[in-house]
Amino acid sequence: MPLSIFGFRALWSPYFLIVLALGIVLYYLITVKWRDRFEGSQPLTKRQAVYFLSSIVLLYIVKGSPMDLIGHILFSVHMAQMAILLLIVAPFFIIGIPNWVWEKLLSFTVFRKVFMILTKPLISLLVFTFMFSMYHYPLILDQVKLSLPLHTIFTITLFLSAIFLWWPVVNTVKGQPQLHGLKKIGYVILSALLITPACSLIIFVDVPVYETYSSGEAWLQAMALCVPSGTLAGLSGLGISGPELFTDMPTLYDQQLGGILMKVIQEIVYVVIIGRIFLSWSQYEKDNADEITRQDLLKRHNLTMHG
Repeated sequence: MPLSIFGFRALWSPYFLIVLALGIVLYYLITVKWRDRFEGSQPLTKRQAVYFLSSIVLLYIVKGSPMDLIGHILFSVHMAQMAILLLIVAPFFIIGIPNWVWEKLLSFTVFRKVFMILTKPLISLLVFTFMFSMYHYPLILDQVKLSLPLHTIFTITLFLSAIFLWWPVVNTVKGQPQLHGLKKIGYVILSALLITPACSLIIFVDVPVYETYSSGEAWLQAMALCVPSGTLAGLSGLGISGPELFTDMPTLYDQQLGGILMKVIQEIVYVVIIGRIFLSWSQYEKDNADEITRQDLLKRHNLTMHG
């Protein structure tokens, strides 16, 4: 059956699009229009604007476009959503917010204390791994997909844990936890290793484990998260019994593909990040070596002149 039967609202999430558009307007007002009202503010750079807008566009694609609807039909698409949201949108969002704005937010005691604790490298790794693994535990994911409040809370909490995960890697705010060189590379590699067991269980299990992707009744209830109740009620007479009406892929293969996609996207993202970290670290070491060489030559020159 075509996805168009679910209607425009389910396919394109116009209300979510409006919220994101308002977020972009607020970003422009704070970082450009009203910037002079804030002490210590700095001009918005092109790099920051590009990263922020990219994070918003990607956020709409994974949570507002037809991809979100398909993610309730195919588990593999759901996992691709999670990979993009947690591994790309989160670090893009951090980079896109100017440091002076982060400093203003962290001037509030509550925010400062939360970030002080949850962005410590070891804690951020454990929190993200726990949240990701718990979210994709079959019993929990099925319950989350049957409740809009639970789904909203878990999604926001998981995204925040991704912010804490990436904070020591990409943030440049003074006084905040920052890793450098080989420590940063080790942190990224350890992050990849820690979520591997959860992905492996999904890949190698030999039976469908998610009711909301295999049971027609549970699936219809889960569809209420993205399809208006009136639309679902109107479709009851069409004989819609489950996701198999919209895909030829067996449920088990779809489930295994989901675990594979998460690992593949993760590996691609992490290889790119490690490559950039290594190049940046190498350049830093080279610049330091050149500076030491210049200072050494200058000292020798001075000794020669005085001699």
